[in-house]
Amino acid sequence: MRYSIYLVLFILVCSASLLSVTLISRYYHKRSGGFDSYAAFRCNRLRLKFLTLTSAKAINMRTLIMDVRQLMTCTHRPNITQRELYRVILRSCCNATGEMILTKQNTKLGQKIHYETNQKLFKTVDKKLHSMLPKDLPWSKGLLSHCAVVGSGGILQNSSCGAEIDSADYIIRFNLGPVTNSKDVGNKTHLMTINPSQIRGYRNLTKAPQPLANRVAVYGNASLLLPAFSYQFSTGLSLDVYHALQPLRPYQKVVFFNPNFMLNLGRKWKGQGLKEPRLSTGLMLASVAMELCEEVHIYGFWPFSLDLNHNPLPHHYYDNVGPKIGFHSMPEEFQLLLKLHTQGALQLHLGRC
Repeated sequence: MRYSIYLVLFILVCSASLLSVTLISRYYHKRSGGFDSYAAFRCNRLRLKFLTLTSAKAINMRTLIMDVRQLMTCTHRPNITQRELYRVILRSCCNATGEMILTKQNTKLGQKIHYETNQKLFKTVDKKLHSMLPKDLPWSKGLLSHCAVVGSGGILQNSSCGAEIDSADYIIRFNLGPVTNSKDVGNKTHLMTINPSQIRGYRNLTKAPQPLANRVAVYGNASLLLPAFSYQFSTGLSLDVYHALQPLRPYQKVVFFNPNFMLNLGRKWKGQGLKEPRLSTGLMLASVAMELCEEVHIYGFWPFSLDLNHNPLPHHYYDNVGPKIGFHSMPEEFQLLLKLHTQGALQLHLGRC
């Protein structure tokens, strides 16, 4: 009889313990689910907010930084439909696939190349210029896979994004940005832009090309892209780069933006509400990547002087020299990229990787 009582008590204690564990488990599950539901609600609210922003001028910077910091904690949602929609739109308006760079295929002898910023001015393609053009574009064989577009923003400092950037199949960089800090920015490069104003620092380039050749050698055989026909002053400087580097670095191609492509792309984004005199090269090539790449990852695009934790930042990851005032509207462009990120058309990377 005594053993029967003990057995009953043992069963009751075990049952009570099991019930307690079950109730506690359900409590924490519901509590966790509540947190998950709130996080999902917060993320959806932020996405809606960024999709409906109308003007960067009306944005409070500190509030924006706080909202972006929260958005970066939300799971990114790639949207294949949005990617393909933008690919079709960009190809139909601008066609980076066949027109972004001047080539022998899309540029004929005797053709007039009209300048991007002044269509009344033009340069006629002679045999010498035509011989400088590549036969075809580097991506003529089809879509690129995973692309990284690496801006020069100070947000890349201490980001540890280098390895992630270098894992991309095609990497675009800007304005001879240094790759010495490989931990933060990586060092692989497939396409590097050069601003013609940077060439003015190289005195007598035709007679002393080695300093420039040494500088671009760190990018391996990456193509060097110049806007030779945006302004008249750009033409001579860009052609000098070609003539200086071709004998010393024959495997590193010097190529020229097609001014018609640049003009059409500017019209496209301005038609979507972007307000600025001229697109930055960064937005141009982010747009190119959206047309040419299956996945687009954007790094170093952050136009503000504070990081996501409100700590001060230099303008670039390598210096603190700002852009010319009134030339580009970087906050407006960032707002556009933020919208594209929210739509799932591309992915912005801000802060640490």
